[in-house]
Amino acid sequence: MAPTPTRDDRFSFGLWTVGWQAQDPFGAATRDPLDPVEAVHRLAELGAWGITLHDDDLVPFGSDDRARAGILKRFRVALDDTGLVVPMITTNTFTHPIFKEGAFTANDREVRRFGLRKVLRNVDLAAELGARTFVMWGGREGSEYDASKDLHAAFDRYREGIDTVAGYIKDRGYDLRIALEPKPNEPRGDILLPTVGHALAFIAGLDHGDIVGLNPETGHEQMAGLNFTHGIAQALWAGKLFHIDLNGQRGIKFDQDLVFGHGDLVSAFFTVDLLENGFPGGGPRYEGPRHFDYKPSRTEGYDGVWASAAANMEMYLLLKERATAFRADPEVAEALQAARVPELAEPTIAEGETLEDLLADRSTFEDLDVDAVARREGNFVRLNQLAMRHLLGAN
Repeated sequence: MAPTPTRDDRFSFGLWTVGWQAQDPFGAATRDPLDPVEAVHRLAELGAWGITLHDDDLVPFGSDDRARAGILKRFRVALDDTGLVVPMITTNTFTHPIFKEGAFTANDREVRRFGLRKVLRNVDLAAELGARTFVMWGGREGSEYDASKDLHAAFDRYREGIDTVAGYIKDRGYDLRIALEPKPNEPRGDILLPTVGHALAFIAGLDHGDIVGLNPETGHEQMAGLNFTHGIAQALWAGKLFHIDLNGQRGIKFDQDLVFGHGDLVSAFFTVDLLENGFPGGGPRYEGPRHFDYKPSRTEGYDGVWASAAANMEMYLLLKERATAFRADPEVAEALQAARVPELAEPTIAEGETLEDLLADRSTFEDLDVDAVARREGNFVRLNQLAMRHLLGAN
């Protein structure tokens, strides 16, 4: 029997996901536009907890103040009627032709100033709707031609833009944090801050980096051939996993945005294991929304859209059940010990031990039987096979 999502699961969806009309570079839209109010009601019926949005998803680009106020009023009524929350908001700085060469890192200064104003306006909306996270994806911040960009200046301008937004949040007293979203490519040939590691290094150079973290996406890391679970683990370790985007991806190709778990299922299992069970030896836990950033297949009508939204939540809950059973299995506990996994949490230099003590300890080097130690088995395959048994429900 399939598990049923509840508000306590804190599942959220982007308005741009269920509302995607399925237009791609090679084909026209296959679905009519979706009223955001209908999206709120349908997601609430499915058991979702939250809905997220770009500014332009809700209020069409160029709308005047009167039209904007009317749209926001209808949306707030739908939120009040359903109890759905808006945990995250982001800004579209990639669709309109003005952003064809970037927003914060465009060579054209007028574009940069317009982009900054657009972002700051949406920060106000995020605070107004009660969002706690402001995601920033620099989808047009990059290049196809290396000679076209002064990269030193580009990183200066990127830092200036993010620090300005973060400073604005602090000055206004908003309860908001910024989450940068890394991606290696598409739509630009090479996007600045392509991976979790690049973004962490960038944040370290910010004046207001204390409120800037990450929003890693499954497919974005996997597009670069990277291990998504490792990426979110490093973000957690650094105290910078502010939000997360879950979807499915099959290898190094275009951004597929499949239903979560419909890509690399093994990776999805270990992602859920980390999010739900934490690190084996303890450490920081992710307490934020389980957010789905996927695109319903363009082969589907709206019945299929809602079925795919439900599939994301069902896949997560099924994997959560499997991961919980995996961690509770006594045989797994024994296998973890055999693989010396708990030993990794023990400091290499003991508490109170000095470097001089280590250098004087002949058992660590001079008298160590390196051949005997080298013959120790890792026992990793058995451990992983136990995980696969639980994943497949075979135990």
